[in-house]
Amino acid sequence: MFDTPVDRGDDGTLTGPWRAPAQMLADQVYDDHLSVHDEANAAALGLAGAPIEGPTHFSQFDPLAVELFSDEWFRTGCISAHFSTMVVEGEEVQARARPTSDHMAEIGAEKADGAPVLSGSISVAPHGETALEARLAAMRPAGELQIVDQLRVGLRSSRPRTTSMDLATPNGDLYPFSLESKLARITEPSEWYTGANPWGRPIVPMEMLSVLANKVGESWPVRQPSLGLFLDLEVRLVDGPVFTDTDYVVEREIAGLSQSRRVESYWTRSTLTNASTGEHTATVLLHSGVFKDSYPGYVTPPDAAT
Repeated sequence: MFDTPVDRGDDGTLTGPWRAPAQMLADQVYDDHLSVHDEANAAALGLAGAPIEGPTHFSQFDPLAVELFSDEWFRTGCISAHFSTMVVEGEEVQARARPTSDHMAEIGAEKADGAPVLSGSISVAPHGETALEARLAAMRPAGELQIVDQLRVGLRSSRPRTTSMDLATPNGDLYPFSLESKLARITEPSEWYTGANPWGRPIVPMEMLSVLANKVGESWPVRQPSLGLFLDLEVRLVDGPVFTDTDYVVEREIAGLSQSRRVESYWTRSTLTNASTGEHTATVLLHSGVFKDSYPGYVTPPDAAT
């Protein structure tokens, strides 16, 4: 399934090799939003460079998850992660997983200098509480918001949308690359993605499921101009795998609102349903942040912490 070398430590921790993931969002365009994946926009915020899209790191955990859970990973697998440190192209990342039960493991990834890239959990059914379920449950009230103030918990997309992914077609302005071009640069290639698997059909990699869920439909009303980034992401297969050349119906709702010193943020839960069978196939939970400094209309409260 994967040729990736995986080391197992004395405590059962699995560690993958060092990888240098590729940046594929340099040409991203969406509505009037600015993109943090553009070098100039990233520099304006004082970032070291345009960050690689967070889901790219998920592929480094696939060989570890398969080692732990076999092909059940592609049926009911769930990766749930909080992103800590941005990675720019050329930097290397290493992934690890420590089993905590027969169905779950704690995960982490770090850069060569020891900086944490992400932390979270991977699991298969029956799942325990995932990293983001715990994080969302512990979230404090958002307080007064100025950029995502038009959103509310429970707000739903105006109507269901149909989405699909084939090998050759680019995935729109938000994701200006095809699955084929992604597979040419993915950190952990596998023949399973092109059809040599128990189902005899190409399957969509875990890192591309957020693309499938978010490439269609209207944007939430977030005030502009502003610049956003991914803070947390959970991808859960319910009745997988997700196949290419297959229609899925996607519906979205706001699952939470929050803010920190630098960002306002919102949680979107997207449900993917197989259009032919009506089966719930996957759920994507995305926590999106918007930099306060990127919005010209943001007024810092007088009692804000420094």
